[in-house]
Amino acid sequence: MRALNTSNSLPSALLALCGLLLSVEVMADGSSGKQNSFGNVAMNQAPLYKVYKYRQADGVPAFSDAVPYNQSYEIMEFSCYACNPNSNINWNRTRLFTDEYAKTISVVANTYGVDPALVRAVIHAESGFNALARSRKGAIGLMQLMPGTASDMGVNPDNTEENIKGGVKYLALMLDQFNGDITLATAAYNAGPAAVSKYNGIPPFSETQTYVKRVKVLHERYKAQS
Repeated sequence: MRALNTSNSLPSALLALCGLLLSVEVMADGSSGKQNSFGNVAMNQAPLYKVYKYRQADGVPAFSDAVPYNQSYEIMEFSCYACNPNSNINWNRTRLFTDEYAKTISVVANTYGVDPALVRAVIHAESGFNALARSRKGAIGLMQLMPGTASDMGVNPDNTEENIKGGVKYLALMLDQFNGDITLATAAYNAGPAAVSKYNGIPPFSETQTYVKRVKVLHERYKAQS
C-alpha cells in the first residue's frame, strides 16, 4: 500500500477541510479517542475513505492508506462517498449505477423538473447507491437526508422511494434558489445554502469543492448514458 503524501507540510487540501473532517486519534498501544473536531457528518455504513496521518522519524508528516506500523497515527474520514480529496478512484471510469431505482428516479425527477442524470450523480456522490447508509449525525439513505430535512420535505427517509423523493425535492429547491446553477445547487446540497450565499459561490471547503467537481463528472457521464 503506497503513501499518499510525504511532503514537508500538510497538503492544502487537508488543511482546508474546515469543518468537514472527522479526526480519530489512535495511539500505538491501540487506545483511541474520537474527536469530531468540526461537527462533520461521517458515514457509518456507506463507504468511508480513510487517510492515516503520522510523523516519520525526522518529524515530517506522512499520509498513507495503510495503518502505520507500531506508532501513533491519526485517521481522517471523509463524510460522503465522493468527498475525500485524496481518493484515488478514477471518477471518469468508475462504475456507474444506471439501472438501480430507475422507475423511481425517472418519476420523481420528472415531478420536480430535475435532470435524472443529476439525481443519479448526487446519489452516487452521497452514498455510492448504498440505501443503508447512515451518518453519525443521522443522515439517512441514498440521498443522505437529515431527519429535519426529510420532515420539511414531507418524506420518511427510511423508505427508499421517499428518500429519493425528499432528496430530489430538496435538490430542486436548491436549483431554484440558485437560478438553475447546478454547481451552486450541488454545493448547497453538500454544505448548505447559507454557506453558498455567504461565500457567493462554492464555499472554500476542500470537501465541498471536491464533491462539486465529482458530481459534475458523474452528471456528465450519466447524461451520456441516458
